[in-house]
Amino acid sequence: MLDRHGRPLGTLRLSVTDRCNLRCVYCMPEDEYVWLPDESILSVDEIERVVRAFAALGAREVRITGGEPLLRAELEAIVARVAGLGAEVALTTNGVLFARRAEGLARAGLSRVTFSVDTLRPERALALSRTTRLADVMDGVRAARSAGFSRTKINAVVMRGKNDDEIADLVAFGREHDAEVRFIEYMDVGGATRWSAREVVPKSEILAALGAHEVLPSRGASPAARYRLPDGTIVGVIASTTEPFCADCDRARVTADGVLFGCLYAERGVDLRGPLRAGATERDLAATISAAWTARDDRGAEARASLGRREAFVPLSRLKADPHREMHTRGG
Repeated sequence: MLDRHGRPLGTLRLSVTDRCNLRCVYCMPEDEYVWLPDESILSVDEIERVVRAFAALGAREVRITGGEPLLRAELEAIVARVAGLGAEVALTTNGVLFARRAEGLARAGLSRVTFSVDTLRPERALALSRTTRLADVMDGVRAARSAGFSRTKINAVVMRGKNDDEIADLVAFGREHDAEVRFIEYMDVGGATRWSAREVVPKSEILAALGAHEVLPSRGASPAARYRLPDGTIVGVIASTTEPFCADCDRARVTADGVLFGCLYAERGVDLRGPLRAGATERDLAATISAAWTARDDRGAEARASLGRREAFVPLSRLKADPHREMHTRGG
């Protein structure tokens, strides 16, 4: 099943909540947010039905996101249901709550974990994410290894003047904990209301800060270009802002209330919750998803990169009127 640019459906990014316990400056910088109504959030049974439909269409990986997915009390049950369908289940988390649930998630069938760690300095964590719980994040990273997780990744959004002097330190931290660090360019997605091109540290500068490196072969639809350092450490760079990879994007996104988006920058989504609650069968859902994917024409990051003058993507007033435009709702 291919979209209009010949891209297959490969990965489902499944948001299980739009809530988050951090307020990172590149994603949720405002003081107040409009949340999705509780009654609109998909139940565990509804999530399983959605995943079954995607699996029938060839989705081979489900990445559970938020918001912060560990705020969902039934997360272990969700992981178990998804893993039971034969999909590889990955999790993206800020790590604050991970340590106490690591073993339970491993037992439920979670395959891999990606942590968001933008700084190793407590005072900067307070400035960047408004949290005093950096130590809990570190405990979460350690707990992943103790619980037997491998192929762990650490994502770090690099921002000029805020944490761009920690690139080497983050690489060393990842090496210490057997985790691959991936540096992400600051993106002007919905929610980044204070985005500025001046704060973007491009891939070229990140690589310069890494020093000598060997380019590794591409890994298909993976968003990261990967490099091997002289000591064997492997790092990645996700250059969504300056070098978009839309041509290889195989990701569908479903919000916690069941709206399907083909891109972080998409203007419109497709409602799956309505048909679900109206009695649609999994075959019906698959047909709806198939129609949406085969009509998919999104190349949002490329369109943004082509702009001569670039500012924040969505004004705050429009975000408040439609929280589905927020990155934390779309499962960034």
